[in-house]
Amino acid sequence: MKQRRRNHGASCKAPVALAAVKGDKTRAELADPFSTPTQITKWKHQLLARAAACFVG
Repeated sequence: MKQRRRNHGASCKAPVALAAVKGDKTRAELADPFSTPTQITKWKHQLLARAAACFVG
């Protein structure tokens, strides 16, 4: 049986990415219930790259 790909919404990604930026937990600890450590790193980089856009306007 083929495994389905998990699709995480923004409401799931944002708190995990924020926790990764804070550094309170390791990537492995965050990834255990949510996703893989590599995916957590990608979400963290996306958050940091786009954070300034929140304050424009």
